[in-house]
Amino acid sequence: MKIKLLIFVLFVSLFSCKTEPAKNNADNINSDKIQVAVFSGNGASPVCVTETLEALKIDKGIEESAIDGYDIAAGKLSDFDVIIFPGGSGSKELNNLGKTGVESIRKFVLQDGKGLIGICAGGFMTMSTNGYPSLKLSNYKQLDRAHYNRGRGLVQFKLTEQGTKYFPELKNHNLFLQYYDGPVMQLKDNTKEDTSELGKFVSDIHPDDFAPSGLTPGKTFIYFEDAGKGKIFGIAGHPEATPGMRWMVPRMARLVSSHEIVDYDTFWVRSQINDKAIFFDKSRRKHEKELFYNLLTDSLELQISAMDELFSYRSRPAVRWNIGMLRDENPEVRKHAAYLLMQTEYSAALPDLEIALKNEQNETVKKQIKETIEKLK
Repeated sequence: MKIKLLIFVLFVSLFSCKTEPAKNNADNINSDKIQVAVFSGNGASPVCVTETLEALKIDKGIEESAIDGYDIAAGKLSDFDVIIFPGGSGSKELNNLGKTGVESIRKFVLQDGKGLIGICAGGFMTMSTNGYPSLKLSNYKQLDRAHYNRGRGLVQFKLTEQGTKYFPELKNHNLFLQYYDGPVMQLKDNTKEDTSELGKFVSDIHPDDFAPSGLTPGKTFIYFEDAGKGKIFGIAGHPEATPGMRWMVPRMARLVSSHEIVDYDTFWVRSQINDKAIFFDKSRRKHEKELFYNLLTDSLELQISAMDELFSYRSRPAVRWNIGMLRDENPEVRKHAAYLLMQTEYSAALPDLEIALKNEQNETVKKQIKETIEKLK
């Protein structure tokens, strides 16, 4: 009897288990929208994947999906118009693709006429740098490979005249983006006129002298060029992680897929909120850690002060630390966390905000959470 019961349980379990749908949701694709895949295989930073997917949601004409190496091996790349390789490790992302996956990507761009965007590590992947494993799609090469650990922070760049045609909202503005050990790019044949360069480094990036000074200013920060029948974008910084600039990601997706550009709400287009370069040298990294521990104290004054100082530093991890502050015992801390999540446009926190709203008893805090949810949606 026990054996029969066990067989019955196994039988029911076998046919009642739910399997997860494919990441790219190919069966549910809306053909009226631009289909954009974000690579999420090994080597891609999970945070960068999440933030890139969230940035794409700004554009209601785009349908965003994560795609892994096994999805590409299964032939699902053909369902998409654009693929984005996010931050992380370019060589590890390439390894996860495998040589057959690399050929699939090259065919996707060169022969099928689709679009590719490389952000930071993805930018390393797009280039044709001697001795560096890459997709070899671009006419650019990486400079100074010996100093990969260049630094992080908010760095300044400027658009070329060509760049202002694609990002007219940024014309005559001082421009800054989050940066984390991104590539320093240069045209392989610098005797040719570079019509594909859209932006140049302004900042000289060498905190703590991890890298030589004087290398980055004037070098390529953003490029956009034809590759076979397709188009590719490469960018050294992280627009998806920069409040006021996240809309650049869907704009790039429209450009590489040859779709008409559209205007975005002024809540998203706010380059003016970033007004200076901020580098995380040894001293600032140490202070960032001290401020993090202040978030965990019982002192309201220390908590709020730490949250504000981290925001003023544009500390990239601190944006996500504010999610935990939504669950603090003090209502003032919870309210301020919701406010800062709105200011940093951290739409990935929407599930946390919705639970916080459901649990919140303080009406003033509720009002702020509701405003944040409305803005981020």
